[in-house]
Amino acid sequence: MSNIKVAILGASGYTGGELLRLLVNHPEVSIEYLTAERHAGKNIAEVFPNLYKVLEMELHPLDPTLLPSDIDFVFLALPHGKSSVFVKDIFERDIKIVDLGADFRISHQNYRKWYGEHPCPELIDEAVYGLPELYREEIAGAKLVANPGCYPLSAILGIAPLLKREVAEADSIIIDSKSGVTGAGRSPSLDLHFCEVNEGMKAYKIGEHRHMPEITEILEKFSGLDVKLQFTPHLIPINRGILSTIYLKLKEKKSTTELLDIYNDMYEDAAFVRVCRENEFPSTSMVRGSNYCDIGVKAFQESNTAIVVSVIDNLVKGASGQAVQNMNLMKGLPESTGIENLPIFP
Repeated sequence: MSNIKVAILGASGYTGGELLRLLVNHPEVSIEYLTAERHAGKNIAEVFPNLYKVLEMELHPLDPTLLPSDIDFVFLALPHGKSSVFVKDIFERDIKIVDLGADFRISHQNYRKWYGEHPCPELIDEAVYGLPELYREEIAGAKLVANPGCYPLSAILGIAPLLKREVAEADSIIIDSKSGVTGAGRSPSLDLHFCEVNEGMKAYKIGEHRHMPEITEILEKFSGLDVKLQFTPHLIPINRGILSTIYLKLKEKKSTTELLDIYNDMYEDAAFVRVCRENEFPSTSMVRGSNYCDIGVKAFQESNTAIVVSVIDNLVKGASGQAVQNMNLMKGLPESTGIENLPIFP
């Protein structure tokens, strides 16, 4: 019998739909309650046809007072600024929470600078950053977990080992990231029309993307170093996937083999990080539909530099799969429960 009664607030977006795809076959989960502001009253299978005859549930209005009393786990897949309002309403209940939005990922000071006023800043310090490869023990004991952003997750996993071992300079990091269109969400927008996106690639929000402070802040907390970085995101015409190419200055000459040893050592017990063999580099097609992050590394001894390539599926490891991984840890389950599926290939 399933023993985790789950509610998803904001179930009609891409991350909500991916949560449902993963949770519907999770052996310890019972999906009990779904909300979708614009689709309230509809059946979830009307919103996501892939769930037809698999999950038949009515979508409810986004009202925390209607949340059933027996729910013991809530996923929030809402826009920034909205999640925290509902967290404030349900935090005192015997409910554990994973917020897939940005409201609890960064400090109050950074939130105000990049997003505006925070609806409940008093709960920011209660949240644990939901990256098990860095904070597994803290997540296991948390009541509120802030799921990482998709770009930050790919970048942080690619950079953290070299900063933690103080092998790379912390003040000259360059991150070039490319994302599929689902990273922009499901709401209609001219910039996301097929004709606007297809057969093209563009950089956007150069130097002003809201994921910059998240990457910087988490790397600083984890490494204890003063981190300075440049981050440029790009939109590419694929449905899902992120590829981050990261350029780092090394403090001294290192071979590719030595760097790979550092990555393999740090991620030895990480269920969902795969370090590529020497002279092999990952593609988004290698992780599509899965919770894996694949990482390739190459050192250049003549210039004391390194290039790291990190790939994820932005909807799985970059969002919903990561959220389920966090739930598993918070509920005392093996962290891979329900998300062991291999990537889809080709």
